[in-house]
Amino acid sequence: MTTSTPADGPPRLTRLAFHGPLSEARAHRIVDRLAAAGPRTVLDLGCGWGELLLRVLESVPEATGVGVDLKAEDVERGRAAAKERGLGARALFAEESATDTARGPADLVMCLSASHALSSAPPPRATVEALHVLRRLVNPGGRVLLGEGFWQREPTPRELAGMWPDADVGEHLYLGDLVDAAIEAGFRPQWVETASAEEWEEFESGYRSDVEEWLATHPGHPLAAETRERVDAQRTSWLRGYRGVLGIAYLTLVPVQPVGPVGPVGPVG
Repeated sequence: MTTSTPADGPPRLTRLAFHGPLSEARAHRIVDRLAAAGPRTVLDLGCGWGELLLRVLESVPEATGVGVDLKAEDVERGRAAAKERGLGARALFAEESATDTARGPADLVMCLSASHALSSAPPPRATVEALHVLRRLVNPGGRVLLGEGFWQREPTPRELAGMWPDADVGEHLYLGDLVDAAIEAGFRPQWVETASAEEWEEFESGYRSDVEEWLATHPGHPLAAETRERVDAQRTSWLRGYRGVLGIAYLTLVPVQPVGPVGPVGPVG
């Protein structure tokens, strides 16, 4: 795995293959499902370092892909990983916003925990609008993979107070409402699955693991105090707030074909 360890501070996300609660087993099943549709073009919006994008390209040798993300460090990590795995000629990583993107359409469009980048509306309306954007970006007969948060149950006031600032019970959909929103946007849900408690624990612990070790061995570092405060706040938000309340759904969506002839479509640009 490509690592990221600033020389003057704590390492960042070196223990994670994916930037989310996604196990190796589930990722393998998702990639197999997406590859079976034979995509020739792949677009990953909010790709981070694009691990799932690269795995799709490895499974579909004739495919090319574009990953879009604003974080330069993650984009560089994706480029390095693509080169290391012999995918540099087929994987383009662009440091740019996904909002009003000119990329696409594509046979496969992925958006994992990044739907907020596709709409300026407040949640959960942003999720609904993002689904309509994704519908416009996918080619007929293609697939969309959406990773999206949802409430597993209604959070209590105490749990909301332990989450992120201004957390509100109305900012996420429930799973049934999320799937209904996908159908209303012009999709049929080929596959509906959700992250398990084990996947959440692997992600949350892995998210902070390298930094926790750094804090234990660098207690007097100039960046230690602010790093400790940030990491403690993140862990508290999970353990006292959204643990067991916030879920992540992975929806494999098939666009409903329009009635009448379908015109030509272009490649990812």
